[in-house]
Amino acid sequence: MELTKFNHIENCPQFYTATILNWKKLLKPEKYKMIIIESLQYLVKEKRVKLFGYVIMDNHIHLIWKPTKLYSLKHTQLSFMKFTAQIIKRDLEQNHQNVLKEFLVMLKDRNYQFWQRNPLCVDLFDTEIIMQKLKYIHNNPIKARLCKEDVDYRFSSAKFYKELGDEFNFLTRFDN
Repeated sequence: MELTKFNHIENCPQFYTATILNWKKLLKPEKYKMIIIESLQYLVKEKRVKLFGYVIMDNHIHLIWKPTKLYSLKHTQLSFMKFTAQIIKRDLEQNHQNVLKEFLVMLKDRNYQFWQRNPLCVDLFDTEIIMQKLKYIHNNPIKARLCKEDVDYRFSSAKFYKELGDEFNFLTRFDN
């Protein structure tokens, strides 16, 4: 395996966590979770990534994904975060001006910020670690008391790994 200039090992799945600024529950409305879903569907359809697992919580997301050879992981991460932020911002401008004000930062390069900087990115070297991370992300909604069973939470890959379907049609089993 070869390290890239971003300290990511080529062809290695990655555990990725992105958090909403100040842990605000921006993603609580289903329409914002669907923005994340649609963006992930696009990345998979365009063969930019393989998505092995995910959970979308009210204030953060966890992904287990791997870039394809067509795009760098860093580029994919940045475009994903920028695109989702722009779509959410547009909706907030049109429908929720008071919520938009909560994300006003007035920095040199932006007026609003939705995602905290420096998301967590961890390479997953083997099957045991991937299974550990899948269990962790699938347990998130239970821990947050959003459901009693992991398969009852819609915005997670738990059902897929229990062979109950892939509602959004964008997952790949990591062990294939």
